[in-house]
Amino acid sequence: MKWYHDSKISIIWAILRIWLGIQWLEAGFHKLTGGFDASGFLKGALAKTAGENPAVQGWYASFISHFALPNVDVFNVLVPWGEMLVGLGLILGLATIPALLAGAFMNLNFMLAGTTSTNPILYTVAMILLFTGSASYVWGLDHLAVPAVKKYFQKQHKPQPGKGAAH
Repeated sequence: MKWYHDSKISIIWAILRIWLGIQWLEAGFHKLTGGFDASGFLKGALAKTAGENPAVQGWYASFISHFALPNVDVFNVLVPWGEMLVGLGLILGLATIPALLAGAFMNLNFMLAGTTSTNPILYTVAMILLFTGSASYVWGLDHLAVPAVKKYFQKQHKPQPGKGAAH
């Protein structure tokens, strides 16, 4: 057994996971209730492409100007709801690994857009929890859900008697 799977250590992972979930849930809630519009953020990111040491790289500015801004209405829905779902998943410990990946991906995009804020901290916590693997959800609903899902799919892929078997 690896040290980070120890039951006492897994409590620390649960606390970190729940704390991270609260950060995401609060961010999403504020965006949903505060009239979120990503266009200002995206235009601000484009402004950070100038100068000797730009905070936003040219390739990412191209992504913003050619994809994100023309589809800002989609991002106005995806970002706050994505943050809410990541937060709920992490707090409940349900779909923990996908929630950690989605949260880290959003943090990475926020950082690529030139925003530091708490993003490096949230990204680092997500990476630490991803490296702990299943230890990150010992104290969560995935502890029950993952074995049930595995059992379901194992049952689905079991050869049925008389079907597909060579005689």
